[in-house]
Amino acid sequence: MSQTSQQYDRVILHCKELFQKKNHDYGSAWRILRPSSLTDQIFIKANRIRTIQETGNSQVGEGIEDEFVGIINYCVMALIQLSEPPSESSTHESTDWLMDQYGRWVSNTKSLMEAKNHDYGEAWRDMRISSLTDLILMKILRVKQIEDHQGKTLISEGLEANFQDMLNYSVFALILMEEGKR
Repeated sequence: MSQTSQQYDRVILHCKELFQKKNHDYGSAWRILRPSSLTDQIFIKANRIRTIQETGNSQVGEGIEDEFVGIINYCVMALIQLSEPPSESSTHESTDWLMDQYGRWVSNTKSLMEAKNHDYGEAWRDMRISSLTDLILMKILRVKQIEDHQGKTLISEGLEANFQDMLNYSVFALILMEEGKR
């Protein structure tokens, strides 16, 4: 389990560095997006991963690793948007505030992963990356359904848990890719 924790931290460090660089270039303009727009961005990335997995080629320079990183960062953005809805000044958030939020959500999501890993015995290590992609797509469809119901569910977990699961599945995929288990 400590190996998973270290691998998780390495993946997140890479994602966080990219998030920070993009924040430098673009600021917090993304804070204007509604959570449903972020859901659609995650869908686009997951759908592209699946297409590349099925066809075996990419006509754009970015590979599926970049798309999983994008899913992780869009999930963090969605979690921030859900917990701190945008206001008129939110497109001018300070870098410190954004990075604190990023760290808070990643830490919370990692704790969830550790609890689930304990209960499931790291079963994800024996999964195919294509299955993780399919699980992300399924979670996106669930999120869209919940969003269409204005966030109300009868028995199901809410939006936050689904975004956290997609983030964790993306981290798992990147770990498996790093280990050469494509």
